[in-house]
Amino acid sequence: MNIDVFILARLGSSRLPEKHLKLINGKHAIKRLVDRLKPAKKIRQIIVCTTTDKSDDKLVSFLKKEEILFFRGNEKDVLARFLDAAKQFQTDIIIDVEGDKIYTDPSYVDKIVSLMENTDVDFVIGSDSQKFDPADHFTHGIIPAGVRVNALVKLCQLKKTSNTETGYKEFFTSQDVFSKGYVSPEIIPKNAKKIRLTLDYQEDLELANLIFKELDDNFTLHDLVELYHRKPELTKITEKIITQWENNYKKYVPDLSLKDTK
Repeated sequence: MNIDVFILARLGSSRLPEKHLKLINGKHAIKRLVDRLKPAKKIRQIIVCTTTDKSDDKLVSFLKKEEILFFRGNEKDVLARFLDAAKQFQTDIIIDVEGDKIYTDPSYVDKIVSLMENTDVDFVIGSDSQKFDPADHFTHGIIPAGVRVNALVKLCQLKKTSNTETGYKEFFTSQDVFSKGYVSPEIIPKNAKKIRLTLDYQEDLELANLIFKELDDNFTLHDLVELYHRKPELTKITEKIITQWENNYKKYVPDLSLKDTK
């Protein structure tokens, strides 16, 4: 079984343009993420899935220079991009790491893989409540998602929209036609709801510079939780953008309805 990490990345973000090439404590964000994922033991390869749009040429040039595998596909339809990349690389299970999830813990990559190897679930994601909460920035900042490619094929046949750029995971979590599994973080800090672990705004970049300066690349969930226990003031940096993000997310969630399967 071929199990690959697919990293979604494009440079056209309106909130933090070219965020994947921003320097975080002296190293490009996309490079930091790839390096963090390399210790995962149960994956075959790491592939950055970007778009065919000219705006991503700069990203592709960087990936080539760093000898990082990449795929260029549909700009707006993330699910189609995933499926086309899976066909090219003959991938059976996709470990979905969004490019702004720079804190993803490789040990949880392996936990997702183990669950999918030992069950027949179509989709796995992190959760501390056995349900999907897109606003749980702590859990999703640490734990990636897993997608079985045969389920992705089915979804691409059934979905009505061709714009799945935002909220695409909800196609799996909100539909009864797909089986779901959940992986919980081993430790959850008291202030978890205030911890935002992603890279989408300038404030996120400021926070990332502080965290990676303290911990470098190879830190774990436990290291990160311990840092927030020592420095709870870190939550103040991104506090004001949490509601802003939620409002923006709700605005762009796609039509999740599927074609009649009867």
